[in-house]
Amino acid sequence: MLDQLNRINLLYDIYSPLLTERQQEVLQLYICDNYSLGEIAGEYGISRQAVYDLIQRSLSSLDRLESKLGLYRLFNERQHLLVEAESLLSKDGMSEAKIGRLKSIIAALRSVDEQ
Repeated sequence: MLDQLNRINLLYDIYSPLLTERQQEVLQLYICDNYSLGEIAGEYGISRQAVYDLIQRSLSSLDRLESKLGLYRLFNERQHLLVEAESLLSKDGMSEAKIGRLKSIIAALRSVDEQ
C-alpha cells in the first residue's frame, strides 16, 4: 500500500504538468493535501462520485504517460544504481572488480541521461 502511494506521488511529481489544470488541482488536494472525496466535492460543488471518477481518470492518465514515456522506471533504475555505487564505495579496499563495476554503473547513468 505504501509502495503504491509512493509510486502515485512520484508519477504525479513527474507527469502533473501534462494533466489538465482541473486534474492537477484535484490530485493535489487528494494525494498531497489528503483531502477526502467529500471535501473536494464541496470545494468544487460537484458530487463525490464525480470527484472519484476524475481521480480515477487522472490516475489512469498518469499510468498511460508512464507506459509511454517511462520516466518513473528510469528514475528507479538510476536510484538503484546509485545505491549500489554508494555501497561499493563505502566498503574498505577497492578491488579491480569493484572499480570495474563502478565504472559500468557510471557509464549506465550517463547513458540514461542521454536518452
